[in-house]
Amino acid sequence: MRRTERYKKVIEWFKLNMPSAQTELHYTNPYELLVAVILSAQCTDKRVNQITPPFFERFPTAEVLANAAIEEVFEYIRSCSYPNSKSKNLVGMAQVLVRDFNSVVPDDVDELQKMPGVGRKTANVIASVVYDKPALAVDTHVFRVAARLGLTLDAKTPLETEKQLIKYIPEELLAVAHHWLILHGRYVCIARKPKCNDCGLKNLCAFYQKEVLPKEHL
Repeated sequence: MRRTERYKKVIEWFKLNMPSAQTELHYTNPYELLVAVILSAQCTDKRVNQITPPFFERFPTAEVLANAAIEEVFEYIRSCSYPNSKSKNLVGMAQVLVRDFNSVVPDDVDELQKMPGVGRKTANVIASVVYDKPALAVDTHVFRVAARLGLTLDAKTPLETEKQLIKYIPEELLAVAHHWLILHGRYVCIARKPKCNDCGLKNLCAFYQKEVLPKEHL
């Protein structure tokens, strides 16, 4: 199957079966989403959603968080992964957000990355989810699913994956495509044992055609 045809058919399937895909992180404003995405690194959205309600009750704004002690922040997020580094990054992020951006979360990917704890993936999430910018964040789910489906070829890094995806996915679909791939990777195309028999994309999937289907006929 030609690559352009694969993209077309995969996009059509997602449009039909997952038309309103969106983040599973709970938030009410850009500041809250920024905090949640920083916390979500190597941590499940479910865990983050358990942490954030008391966190935002104690640190409702960037100004409050910017003046917080790192040790206190740690106590609120200790159940997530890497709480030491995330505590420092959250306070540092808030300080830069207040000082350099007047407490307004920027919409530019490069500007976002000037804050501690905000890498390209996080910046792309904020730009696309909050500001509907044509950005596509690549996490482990997106990286894995894109490769298995055959949407990316020999991509060794998240950036290489991102460049290939944005080349073939229409700009107006980039934001939702991020959620399509994440949710598919989270619930169907899981890392260790993908649920190929439950997958509506298996007939389009390079991994299924090459690795799974031949074994089913043995």
